[in-house]
Amino acid sequence: MTTVATRTGVGPLLRDWRERRRLSQLELALRADSSARHISFVETGRSRPSEEMVLRLAEHLEVPVRERNALLLAAGYAPRYAETPLDDPSLGSLRAGLDRLLAGYEPYPALVVDGSYTVVAANRGLMALLGGLPGHLLVPPLNAMRITLHPEGLAPRIRNLREWRGHLLAQMERQLALARSEPLRRVYEEVAAYPLPGPAGGSAEDREDPQPYPYFALPLRIEHDGHVLSFVSSISTFNTPMDVTVAELAIETLLPADPATVTYLRSLEGAP
Repeated sequence: MTTVATRTGVGPLLRDWRERRRLSQLELALRADSSARHISFVETGRSRPSEEMVLRLAEHLEVPVRERNALLLAAGYAPRYAETPLDDPSLGSLRAGLDRLLAGYEPYPALVVDGSYTVVAANRGLMALLGGLPGHLLVPPLNAMRITLHPEGLAPRIRNLREWRGHLLAQMERQLALARSEPLRRVYEEVAAYPLPGPAGGSAEDREDPQPYPYFALPLRIEHDGHVLSFVSSISTFNTPMDVTVAELAIETLLPADPATVTYLRSLEGAP
């Protein structure tokens, strides 16, 4: 997606980001080694910030890399961060590293998604969980949220669907509150509208586990070939990315939450 500069200038954009972070002009000025007066002048358009100041303010406001390019363009400067296609030769070492990481995590499920949850890589552990899903959900590009919450996807197999669905929707809501992303908003609106499915005409509540979970985090409880597997999700991102594509990648690993899940997944390694 190409970054488009706003016609309103950089000041209103910076003010919007400051208000999103719930910072006063003084608080931002102290963090950025500036003055509240200068911040005010920048936000109202009375002063044009230097390129260095735009980047410094963006850093302290935790503006996503894609949006930092938009700030620079609005201030009259060239974008600083490239957006390199993931299949570009220059990212070959990154792709190879991700492939090794995913393979090394087997037999446990792991995947890599972009900023709108499009799956860009996945290991065999993850693909095993998707067995039996209808073909229309598996046509590339796969979307992790769609596959998980679609009534014909994994949703009917998830034993704590109501809780897990709430967790995923809240996760996307937090992301949308921190950054503008129309692709992510479209995915959110789609999956939030999915009905809660029930088994064979039953209600969604029929699938819910009745007791609290004795885990250290909310688990994903999902059925697979007659077994109930429990996972805890962990998400990793890249530190100090200098490319928009890399900045928006996230690696999600599903950690087995009980010994029975470990034993079952390891038994699949030797299966034909």
